[in-house]
Amino acid sequence: MQELLPTILPSKEHIQTLPVFKNLPMQQIQVINSLEQCHALEQELKSCAVLGFDSESKPTFKVGEVSTGPHLIQLATLDKAYLFQMKPAIWTFLAPIFASRDQIKVGFGLKNDAHLFRKKGIELNNVIELSKCFGHFGLKNPVGLKNAMALLFQVNFPKSKRISTSNWARKNLTPAQIDYAAADAYAPVLVFEELLRRDLLPKDIPNTSLKLRIRPSSKAANL
Repeated sequence: MQELLPTILPSKEHIQTLPVFKNLPMQQIQVINSLEQCHALEQELKSCAVLGFDSESKPTFKVGEVSTGPHLIQLATLDKAYLFQMKPAIWTFLAPIFASRDQIKVGFGLKNDAHLFRKKGIELNNVIELSKCFGHFGLKNPVGLKNAMALLFQVNFPKSKRISTSNWARKNLTPAQIDYAAADAYAPVLVFEELLRRDLLPKDIPNTSLKLRIRPSSKAANL
């Protein structure tokens, strides 16, 4: 029996009544700031068929000030989040992952990320903008992560402006920053898996050599 799909977005008031999204526990979130840490994770990262993806930059407040970000890049699987504090050596390490046509990178609002990556000379391949994957719901406009989580899982995905505009270039991220950043990469993986389970992904999803290893996730289905 085909699932009935909502055709309107839930209201902000309704979302506030929903259970709060449960993020990955802290022990499954790794902050990475050295090339040694990167190399220790290399095979683990390159074996992932799908990676949730987001980035954070230190905000600019002065007129004419140019961002030097991204200062943090987040990648996530269904079981783990990796938060990379960016420096030239880490950009070099991550470049093949972003350029890879054998790994799918999924996220929301990635247009600005792509712009910043181009400025860094980083090639992005096989990136899926999930906000545009809700046409089957009768929604013509892009859907943000908060609304996507409410639509698919009936949970309230918290978004704190105070944390989102905090200093992402700081050497020691706060627990609140770590939790926020991990969630922004982890939740898109859940959305991707759920859209896959419902057979609602675009038919032109990249055909990669790892695609056969993408399976509907019981974790996403039972969130």
